[in-house]
Amino acid sequence: MPSWPARRRPSGVGAARRAGTAAALAAALLGAVSCTGTASPPPAVAGTAPATTGAASTPTATATGSPPPAQVPDVLRFTGTTLGGAAFDAAQLAGKPVVLWFWAPWCATCASQAWTVAEVAPRYRDTVPIVGVAGLGEQRAMKEFVTEFDLGGTPQLEDRKGVLWKRFKVTEQSIFVIIDRNGTIVHQGFLDGEALAARVAALAGA
Repeated sequence: MPSWPARRRPSGVGAARRAGTAAALAAALLGAVSCTGTASPPPAVAGTAPATTGAASTPTATATGSPPPAQVPDVLRFTGTTLGGAAFDAAQLAGKPVVLWFWAPWCATCASQAWTVAEVAPRYRDTVPIVGVAGLGEQRAMKEFVTEFDLGGTPQLEDRKGVLWKRFKVTEQSIFVIIDRNGTIVHQGFLDGEALAARVAALAGA
């Protein structure tokens, strides 16, 4: 605690006068205190609401006015690593429709779909994210596939061990898994380029 400088002891008539003033002030304060020992509340000022007590209500939005974070569904509770070596957490996609594309670098069908993915994904990046999940191949071949078909603007996860393929029960390529904004899988199977573009456009407008 801070050490305050010592005050000089009052003496003489001045001390008695100050003591009398203090006693009068104490008597006035005691008169304003209720029988419970708490001071009476001050009178309300016209035009102001009375103060309330108790716990504050839980806010439904952040201080900036943005909505609270979306609840993460079980289907999006997974992580991975992109072919570029960056960490990826699917929880960040909660509240949006999501398209997972399971492909292999040697797959001719995947190559034909890659052009559509490269065209559609950047357009709907903020509304319907498309995430590639590469498996059944070597990492070098996967990277070459991404470069060849200009897929660098879309997250492409490296899944050589098949962890995500097993999680979503994918047994062959090329498979699209479409998840709606509530976390429900609404499609799992093959889609050609035209069908994929139509499904993504519909999800963006939903």
